[in-house]
Amino acid sequence: MQAMIIEKYGKHPLKLADIPMPAVGDHDVLAEIHAASINPLDLLVRDGKVRVLMKNDMPHVLGYDFSGIVIQVGRKVTKFNIGDEIYGRPSKGGAFAEYISVHENDIAQKPKNLSFAEAASIPLVGLTSYQVLHERLKLSAGQKVLIQAGSGGVGTFAIQLAKAMGLYVATTTSEAGAKLVESLGADQIINYKTEQFDTLLQDYDSVFDTKGGETLEKAFKIVRKQGQIVSVVGPPNARFGEEERAGFVKTNLFRLIARKITKLEKKHNVKYSFLFMKPNGRQLEILSQWIESGKIKPVIDRTFPFEEAQKAMEYSESGRAKGKLILKIK
Repeated sequence: MQAMIIEKYGKHPLKLADIPMPAVGDHDVLAEIHAASINPLDLLVRDGKVRVLMKNDMPHVLGYDFSGIVIQVGRKVTKFNIGDEIYGRPSKGGAFAEYISVHENDIAQKPKNLSFAEAASIPLVGLTSYQVLHERLKLSAGQKVLIQAGSGGVGTFAIQLAKAMGLYVATTTSEAGAKLVESLGADQIINYKTEQFDTLLQDYDSVFDTKGGETLEKAFKIVRKQGQIVSVVGPPNARFGEEERAGFVKTNLFRLIARKITKLEKKHNVKYSFLFMKPNGRQLEILSQWIESGKIKPVIDRTFPFEEAQKAMEYSESGRAKGKLILKIK
């Protein structure tokens, strides 16, 4: 089969290659991929920046969400049949290819009202948003959350999910993204190019950080005492290492690299945590219900043919995308 691969870490162009068909385990399904999407995670993996969290053999096929049709099922698979239209977030990547083998627990039936391209835009950003807002922050109707980078892939989904949960949502974006985030339901829109969110907001229950760095550090100023900040790009801390049972060495490494954030956490009496999203087919089923009811819709910036995967990666890296970038594979 054909796939877009990387052969080593670094900012090297993707390479189109013929590789063997993936093996199908007892609990796996083999799917013909119709569409995949580009995510910042693809860039991080390509550059080797998440090796402490993800181990990949080379050559490696990028792609961390997809949609397609089941063409084979493992002998112990109980949830899916040949011909099912599915979508999912494969734990080991592999979606920039014609076929993928994926565990049945990592996928769900594709929402009936979405095309394959639209469905492929959902899993990674949908699961990230759900796990941050619903599971980690455990927010309830009426509470206030700042979602950074509201016009990005995660932001466009997170705003809609937050509004479906009854939350008050502030978000940051540029002037070009303001109309988009307003249409998604954002209650307060901050132009990050001309305004400082940390001087405009106060007493927020939580922050959903997708930027890291100085932006993450400023977030501590706007959260109420005993509020929470969850980052999907900031440094993992010792708490994350302990939760993931990462071992003594890694946990202490996380403690070291997060020491500045830990000081801010104690100074402001705010809980900080790092979240590395995990595949979850059951949660995708919940998201499908919201999507089929019309409460959440996909936001797609641009669609690329499979052979232009490298061009799609470059566009993603530019930071100009408003919503998701799709690779149409079949």
